[in-house]
Amino acid sequence: MNGRDSRERATGRRVVLWRHGQTAWNLERRFQGTTDIALTETGVAQARRSARLLASLRPDVILASDLKRAAATAGELAELTGLDITYEAALRETYAGAWQGLTHEEIVAQYGQQYAAWKRGEPVRRGGGELETEVADRAAPVVLHHAEKLPEDGTLVVVSHGGTIRTTIGRLLGLEAHHWEGLGGLSNCCWSVLGEGARGWRLLEHNAGTLPEPVLGDDD
Repeated sequence: MNGRDSRERATGRRVVLWRHGQTAWNLERRFQGTTDIALTETGVAQARRSARLLASLRPDVILASDLKRAAATAGELAELTGLDITYEAALRETYAGAWQGLTHEEIVAQYGQQYAAWKRGEPVRRGGGELETEVADRAAPVVLHHAEKLPEDGTLVVVSHGGTIRTTIGRLLGLEAHHWEGLGGLSNCCWSVLGEGARGWRLLEHNAGTLPEPVLGDDD
């Protein structure tokens, strides 16, 4: 039983994909991409609150992007659990070239057609940067590599970025890239949970800020 109650006990491997806390550029609606922006005081507080919840899941492994905002968020969980953090550059946010540092309004004004094409689900190198499929190509294999090494009821916490998390979830669920936008975004310091099922990975929680609950019903 490993000391877990019925709610906390996993029924297979789990991957918790946790977005970093708030940054000043989040507040300004600036596209961060791979720019290395630190957490605000609010972001640190968000990370500490979320870490207390996620620590109760007794994670086995913490994996994080090496950008400061993700690393600092992961550090709050590491402090509570005593786990080391494995940093992976492959978990960084999407590189978006000329878009990085621009506000949402500036992007729409300067790159309106490109932005509209991206929102329609077309493969677009935003600002001359990466395609979403390329982000998934680098991030998803890293997550899978660490997930496959978990014990049968193990939990992997991956601390990353909104765009990278969405593309990774889409890839692990086997969705076509055109449909990844349908997953929606993650709020700062919220997370999504993938569980290992009989037919592969499935989405158990999305943009959550509370602990995962078991599904009790006909769809279990």
